[in-house]
Amino acid sequence: MSRPAVARSLSRHALVWVLGSFIVVPLLYAVISGFKTTGDLTTNPIGLPHPWKVSNYTGILSSGEFWRQIGNSVMIAAATALITVAVSALAAFAFARYAFRGREFFFTLFAAGLMFPPAVAVLPLFVLLRSSGLLDNPLGIVLPQAAFALPITIIILRSFFRTIPAELEEAAIMDGCTRFGFFWRILLPMARPALGTVSVLAIVTSWNNFFLPLLVLADPKWQTIPVGIQQFQGQYATDYALVIAYIVLAMVPAIAFYAVAERQLIGGLTAGATKG
Repeated sequence: MSRPAVARSLSRHALVWVLGSFIVVPLLYAVISGFKTTGDLTTNPIGLPHPWKVSNYTGILSSGEFWRQIGNSVMIAAATALITVAVSALAAFAFARYAFRGREFFFTLFAAGLMFPPAVAVLPLFVLLRSSGLLDNPLGIVLPQAAFALPITIIILRSFFRTIPAELEEAAIMDGCTRFGFFWRILLPMARPALGTVSVLAIVTSWNNFFLPLLVLADPKWQTIPVGIQQFQGQYATDYALVIAYIVLAMVPAIAFYAVAERQLIGGLTAGATKG
């Protein structure tokens, strides 16, 4: 390998390490700070805890409220992803494989949803949910989140479905397979990378959603983890170390999920890029 090539390789590695440090160092600092007392955090913000206050983490982990918020977030995220992917897959199949009048017009309407900020719909959405009896109901979070996730999900799945050869569908129909049978038995298994990608996107977006659960869920038994962080911070505003420990523990499920789903997410995006 020539010297210029070695220099380029080293510079790329150095850049990766520098960018990685901007992510890892704050996380590591937060984890260590969660073991401190508030006084220790004020007087010695950079050093190691002395003593290590493990009770900050164990106290939160023994709290039923914390685990209830985690469970609510998991339930809402899973339901959102299920509805989003199911509806989007059917719509994307129609847009990709059927020729009908107004197809491009309706697809453009869905695509225009990407330019529609959810914050604009807060007031009419609140009125609609109140009139439908969905306030303080997880469905009041799941259904709007799924609706707002439809545009990007349909666009991704339609692009993937259009790459499947038409000859494959014709052969399946000649063998006695119906259109829905082709969709269910052949197309969906082949689109597994794309389905995994949009599922991960829907789950992550739902997990990080703060404003909608704050608006809809007033009952503490349905609060999600982002709202729980805000409530906990208000309750223990002066105990900075305990609040940091709560935030760290709230991040663990999201980081663990991304660590597991990272290959699926990247694989799905790569498959779509190579097929497109």
